[in-house]
Amino acid sequence: MNFMTTLEALSYIVTIVALPFAIWVFIKEQRKERANDDKEVYLKLADDYERFLNLILQNADLRLLAPPAERLQLNPEQFERRNALFEILIALFERAYILVYEEKMTLQDARLWQTWEDYMRSWCRRIDFREQMNALLDGEDLEFQAYIRRIAREEESRKKS
Repeated sequence: MNFMTTLEALSYIVTIVALPFAIWVFIKEQRKERANDDKEVYLKLADDYERFLNLILQNADLRLLAPPAERLQLNPEQFERRNALFEILIALFERAYILVYEEKMTLQDARLWQTWEDYMRSWCRRIDFREQMNALLDGEDLEFQAYIRRIAREEESRKKS
C-alpha cells in the first residue's frame, strides 16, 4: 500500500507542478516562435523594399529619389516605367500593411510598423505619387486603401501648412 500511496502522491505533484510548468514552457515556445516568424516577415519585407530601391537606382532618369517638390516632364516610356514602379511600391506597402499592421500592437511591433509608415509618408509627400495613387489602389485591400489615403491627405495638408 505504501508504494501505491507514493505513486498517488507523485501523480498529484505532476498534476500540480509539472503540468502547469509544461503548459508555461509550451506557451513561451509558441511566443518565441511567433516572434521569430514576425521577424522573418519583417526581414523579407525589408529585402523587398531594398530590391525596390535598386529598381529606382536602375531607373535613375525618373528622379524618384529627387526632392518630392520637383516636377519632371516625362516622355511616354518614362511615364510608364514610373507608374510600374509606383505599382510595385503600392503592392509592397499593401503586403506590409496586411502582414505587419494591427490596430493593437506590442511596442516591438509598433516600432517595426513605424518604419513602414515612414516609407509611406515619404512617398505620399510626392505629388506625382499621390496623383497616381488612386488609380493604383483600385482593387487593393479596402482597409489599406483607407490607411494610405489618410496618410496622403495628412502629408498633402502638411505640405500646404
